[in-house]
Amino acid sequence: MSRQGWSVTQITLALYPFGAGAAAVNVFFASLIFSWIGGPVASTVWSIGLGCVIGAPATWLFARHIRHLMDLADRGPMQS
Repeated sequence: MSRQGWSVTQITLALYPFGAGAAAVNVFFASLIFSWIGGPVASTVWSIGLGCVIGAPATWLFARHIRHLMDLADRGPMQS
């Protein structure tokens, strides 16, 4: 049986802007929490930069999960 639909790479590229954006927001909020104990607050540039770096593997892992769910759905009921 051949795979139908998008590959993991295609899903990753389509979802990367959302993954990087979510990671950037999380980096910024984590720096705010870290500032409670005296740490610096991340600037916008640092938050976006780290979000782009952290977002790549996170989005790839999420795309693998989505591809796995697509494969399960293609098999049909009771064939897992």
